[in-house]
Formats: sequence, structure tokens, C-alpha cells
Amino acid sequence: MAMRQTPLTCSGHTRPVVDLAFSGITPYGYFLISACKDGKPMLRQGDTGDWIGTFLGHKGAVWGATLNKDATKAATAAADFTAKVWDAVSGDELMTLAHKHIVKSVDFTQDSNYLLTGGQDKLLRIYDLNKSEAEPKEISGHTSGIKKALWCRDDTQILSADDKTVRLWDRATMTEVKSLNFSMSVSSMEYIPEGEILVITYGRSIAFHSAASLEPIKSFEAPAPINSASLHPEKEFLVAGGEDFKLYKYDYNSGEELESYKGHFGPIHCVRFSADGELYASGSEDGTLRLWQTVVGKTYGLWKCVLPEDLGSENSDSIYSSTPEVKA
Repeated sequence: MAMRQTPLTCSGHTRPVVDLAFSGITPYGYFLISACKDGKPMLRQGDTGDWIGTFLGHKGAVWGATLNKDATKAATAAADFTAKVWDAVSGDELMTLAHKHIVKSVDFTQDSNYLLTGGQDKLLRIYDLNKSEAEPKEISGHTSGIKKALWCRDDTQILSADDKTVRLWDRATMTEVKSLNFSMSVSSMEYIPEGEILVITYGRSIAFHSAASLEPIKSFEAPAPINSASLHPEKEFLVAGGEDFKLYKYDYNSGEELESYKGHFGPIHCVRFSADGELYASGSEDGTLRLWQTVVGKTYGLWKCVLPEDLGSENSDSIYSSTPEVKA
């Protein structure tokens, strides 16, 4: 029977959604944070998209957002030249970290004690969150604004991307280990700890590299320029979205396109799988987040598999679908 993908639409933002991140799985489920040009990052229940709260305090577009593993803290990067750390349970602002230019990326260490930031001033900064008055450690070397900066290899190394370069840094020595150069602008970067895989998108390419050596593993070409891609936790599938408003799902091993869906009304800026791999979220120029099922037709979250009342109808194969009960 044919199954119809029905995404959950999460409204609430008033400008383009430019970044999103899932927490790990906690005793209370898992959570989703979104960064938006409206300056108001939002926290949601990850499996349903239900709004929990909005972090208020930034005075400009928010370009990056992340949650720590157990979803007790959030961090945001903004155009008001600050990064902020928040209590993700109460919504209270814990820290404002002043920068000299627009901040684009934030990432917690696994123990949540340190925050890595990167932005338009081309510097990586490491903040000790237990010493709020201490100056951050700074790493220089990028030649253009930093788009993404991520801890890797149990927080002993750092991966960072500027316009056309991805660099690997050693945390202990604060020096560059290796770099990759691209012919086109790097649009996104995702780090997969299990297997040490780095997912990089540029132009229409989705490239996979070893996070340890930066050596290439494989790459796929999409039909349109891609802004973001995410690898399934089991490394079976990858999803990608970009300028043609579509989401593409590929077989990671063969590179075969399995599905494509058009649900957004503008370019897709970010896409990520949940920690359990049951769904993926996309954020768009149209101001919405959408949640999509990895396996269409499974009863999960707000999706419920509904059989047609009249199995004898001519269209019974097309109306057997996974239907969300409510919109988030």
C-alpha cells in the first residue's frame, strides 16, 4: 500500500528558521531548539513539536542554537554580538558572552562545562562556564567568518568551517591539525561521534569525511543546491534540503534517492535527525519547522496509522496513510 508522508508543521516564528538542534534522549523524552532571524529561539518537545517556551533576550537575529545532552542548558548565537547560555528548564538567561562581531555557532562540551563559539570575527572561543568572569581562550587561523564550530573526538578536538575551508584543531595545543579546501562555499557541517563521520554540504554536493583524518569517505550529488544534510544515527539514510524547497532522503550505502518531499514554501536552511532516528526536522525561509517521519506509516508521537474505513474502495491503497492528529 502507498504511504503518504504528512509532516507536522511547527509555527510560531515570524522570520526564517536558520538552525535547529535536538537534545539527547532524557527521562522526559527529547527536545528541539530552533534559531530564527526573529531573535526568539524556541524550545519544543522533540517528538511532537509542541511548543514549550521562547528564550527572550537577544536584540538581533539568532543564527545558531544548541542544547546540551540532557536538555538542561541551551546556548544561542546572535547578530547582537553575543552568545547566551540559558537554563533550558526555567528559560532563565544564565550568561551573556560578549563578542566583537556577529556570532554564528555555539556548541557545548559533553559535560556542559565549556562552550565553543565561532562567528564573523574569524576567531574560535572556548568559554569556561564555571568561571563567568574569566576571559575565553581564543584560536585564530580562519581567513573568513566562521559558520560552524563543533567539538569532536570526546571534546579533545574542534572542527570548524568558514566560507570554503573546514579545519581540524587540537584543543590541548590550540593549533591546526589539518584543513580541507572546497571550490564552493560550505553551507553546513554535521559531526557524527559514532564512527567519527563529518557531513559537509557545498553546492549540490553532500560529502562524508573522516572526522579524525578529514580523509574523504564518499559523496553524493543532489538535484539542487543543498543547504543542510543529516545522517541517520544507524547510518542507513541521510536527508538533505536546500534551495528547491524539497527534502531528499538517500540510502547512505548506495547513494540512491529513496524519497523526496515538498512541504516548505521557501528554501530549507537546516535539517537534523532526532537522537532516536524516528524523525527528522527541517527549518525554512518560510518561518516554519516541520517534523517528518523516517519510516512513514509508523505510529509515533502525534502520528497515528489510520486504516481506511472502506477497504473495498478503489482508492484504499492511497488513503492508508500516517496522519498527524494535531498540528504543533
